[in-house]
Amino acid sequence: MTPQLTAYKKSSFGPAFLFLDKPRRQALAAYYAFCRIADDIADEPGIEDRLAELALWREEIQRIFEGQAQTALGKDLQKIVSAYGMKPDRFLLLLEGMQADVQGRTYATFEELGWYLWRVAGVVGQATLDILGVKGAPAQALARALGFAVQSTNIIRDVHEDAAMGRVYLPQDLLAQFGLTREDVLHNKNPQALSGVLAQLAGRSKEFYRQADQIMQTLPARKMLPCRVMGFVYRANLAKIEKTGFVFERPVKLSKAEKALQCIYATCKTNFIN
Repeated sequence: MTPQLTAYKKSSFGPAFLFLDKPRRQALAAYYAFCRIADDIADEPGIEDRLAELALWREEIQRIFEGQAQTALGKDLQKIVSAYGMKPDRFLLLLEGMQADVQGRTYATFEELGWYLWRVAGVVGQATLDILGVKGAPAQALARALGFAVQSTNIIRDVHEDAAMGRVYLPQDLLAQFGLTREDVLHNKNPQALSGVLAQLAGRSKEFYRQADQIMQTLPARKMLPCRVMGFVYRANLAKIEKTGFVFERPVKLSKAEKALQCIYATCKTNFIN
């Protein structure tokens, strides 16, 4: 596999890949490589025209669905969209989310933030479920619940790293409840007040995890194991952040051993009868 297709191994998504057969693991690795490239265009230094780079990938996605991919990754993606019946929005909406990052979009309410969460996480969940062979209304509901849970956890974890890049994802009405502004978050002026905001967002995240658990109980257990593992890993990360009282300077992450333990927990709590 090329370095692009092994990028998942260093991510928080890595443990979920362990429970896939080889064809699905390779398919999800290709999709994750696309996600990683899009994210790097939005975030990594040294890119002169980020919007132009995203536009190039929109053009490549169009070619992929026309069977005329030009890049090496595009040719890999062309194979999986055919094999797993994936739709263009699994790619194009993610690029919209990355464009919002580049343009510095802000969100007045959690409902507005949901627009972003769907594009950078919900759609990724749908693509994952395509590859797992789970489609329809339950798949969409699970993609939303687990995607929103995971991405809101990421927003909490990365709040200071994002601020260093001039980005604040926290809804403005929630900030106002604690007497904060976007500028306060950017400069970390009131960590105690910010901890209250993060705790509120964590509450929403926990509710999404609960919803995801309920939906997964209605779907085939073996197909759900990668999703369950991801949920366990991210929920444990949220719990670790919560132990700080939501006052921290660097992202609080799980160690490899902690991730491995969550994989074991997820497996032990899975009923493989259905």
